[in-house]
Amino acid sequence: MSVPTIGGPGYHISVEEFEGFVADEIGKVQLEGKNLVLIIPDDTRGCPMPRILRAVYKAVINRAANVKAVIALGTHEYMEPDEIALWTAGSRDADLAAEYPGMPIVNHLWKDHDALVNVGHISAQRISELSGGRLEKGTDVLINREVVEADVKIIVGPILPHEVVGISGGNKYFIPGCAAHELIDMTHWVGALITSAEMIGTPGITPVRAMINEGAALVPGEKYCLAFVVEAYSDEIEAASFGSPEDAWAEQAKVTAQTHIEYVAEPFPNVIAEIPLRYHDIWTAAKGFYKAEPAVADGGEVIIYAPHIDTVAEAHPEIYQIGYHSRDYYVKQWDKFSDVPWGVLAHSTHGRGAGSYDAETGIETNRLKLTFATAIPKEVCDSINVGYRDPATIPALMEDPNFHVIRDAGEVLFRLESERPSQ
Repeated sequence: MSVPTIGGPGYHISVEEFEGFVADEIGKVQLEGKNLVLIIPDDTRGCPMPRILRAVYKAVINRAANVKAVIALGTHEYMEPDEIALWTAGSRDADLAAEYPGMPIVNHLWKDHDALVNVGHISAQRISELSGGRLEKGTDVLINREVVEADVKIIVGPILPHEVVGISGGNKYFIPGCAAHELIDMTHWVGALITSAEMIGTPGITPVRAMINEGAALVPGEKYCLAFVVEAYSDEIEAASFGSPEDAWAEQAKVTAQTHIEYVAEPFPNVIAEIPLRYHDIWTAAKGFYKAEPAVADGGEVIIYAPHIDTVAEAHPEIYQIGYHSRDYYVKQWDKFSDVPWGVLAHSTHGRGAGSYDAETGIETNRLKLTFATAIPKEVCDSINVGYRDPATIPALMEDPNFHVIRDAGEVLFRLESERPSQ
């Protein structure tokens, strides 16, 4: 189904064009007398959020009875007030009550069970069907209370290649964005079983997307989505669509597949992934690995270069106990690891990449070498099964022709030309 859309691959939407599009399309939604929640990303998503949120705010604030913005954290760490101000208004010192009067901006409180509402149940049989037989376990669907109780929900977020679901955005802002960790863990583990290298950048309804859509369908009320694609390495908005979360996402997924996947003729021998400041720990900075892995030669090294990062995971300390390993390391020792949160297991396998594990010998073989050049000490790196390099040595290494440097790593996906889908 076609949806209202502006721009396209390579186009730069002006402020005036974008505001006009948002005003026109959101203007068609009946908001009078209704409670509205805007669902927005956290600051790990690269986009000009102040520009975008101001346009949406202007289109809704004098029409809805109440307006609130909920930051779809998933299980990322809660954002601090100054971080929210910087993300949504462009300055840590911004007074959000003055910038967005009448619209509080709050974190999704995923750690607080009282802040969640059960909207329904997905049976084990249905999970098996949706996941292609990879998982057979039922689950309740717990969603942010403020989101559930709003009459109208409008997702406002970018579309990008994603290691768990294929292409991010759309209903992913409900699950995992505004969900409880149990369902998040299940979807992430299914993605891990498929593997990041196979899943990332896959268009269409992947098994994980199917699970997400099933859960999101249980969320009551009217649901809309302002989906958009931001040009790589810039703040320029290339394209935007407005409609149902499914349709707006599908339209913009076509754009990101053209603009955020770079196909290379030959694999990179090694990669230095230079991590931008918006990634605060390895939990999020590992995107630098995910999006390089498919294009690195067997035996190559991927260096996560992030001198500003001193923490592996702010919200998930279990990763310090299990470290980083391939999928089969866990699958072949399931009795040992099944009680670890599955989202942590999924992050571990996504962050380590392809490999094998021999249960008889206890030997794990990884396709690539993973190295942290961060403020995380060597002894910690050793304990979590990753290599260590002094970040001070990396600028010189960037001159080595055997290393391909990816600046602002984490958004553009690199794949081999031989993997390009046939037209």
